[in-house]
Amino acid sequence: MTLLHLFDLDGTLMYGSAAPVEISRQLGVSTEIGELERAFAARELTPQEFSIAAHALWVELTPAHVRAAFEGAPWLSGIREVWREIHERGDYCAVISLSPSFFVELLMEWGAHAAHGSVYPAVPFTGPLDVAGILTPEGKVDVADQLCARFGVTRSDCVAYGDSLTDAVLFEAVPRSVAVNARPYLAERATHVYEGRDLREAYQLLGLARPGVEAS
Repeated sequence: MTLLHLFDLDGTLMYGSAAPVEISRQLGVSTEIGELERAFAARELTPQEFSIAAHALWVELTPAHVRAAFEGAPWLSGIREVWREIHERGDYCAVISLSPSFFVELLMEWGAHAAHGSVYPAVPFTGPLDVAGILTPEGKVDVADQLCARFGVTRSDCVAYGDSLTDAVLFEAVPRSVAVNARPYLAERATHVYEGRDLREAYQLLGLARPGVEAS
């Protein structure tokens, strides 16, 4: 059976942080994004409203800022090793995140077969944000279905990895799920629960890893 592993980014592949936080750190607007993150977590902002506000904060964003944010982010250990193992098994791995696609897609460099995020204008921004391209929790399932069709699998062949309420809809749609450093609400709805900073350990909970794909 071929499996499709679907990874959230913020708080899942990235420990205790999120792409908007790391991007904003590069621009010196950490306080402002922190307030937006708080409001979004409290469900006071929709994904579209959050993205409009973030886009306005990032008017001076350059590709160099994005690269620095990516390289300086607190990633879990073992991401590339796990994805290499998934490749070698003949399985697939993809990232589906509400964060900007210009950041999420950099994970293709690490071995993801696909990476989908909210669609922002190209960096540096020269035009407005089209909210039609902003991903929602429900939209994650739509992307997962598109990936299933692309890779010739079904939802029953998927494993979802996530940490927060925005991952709950996808967790409900697939048979196996790994809550990674997750909020209690999501952990209670997962088939596996992991706390720590090494993706290899989370992956091992599924009983798929071969010898050699072990946490250091």
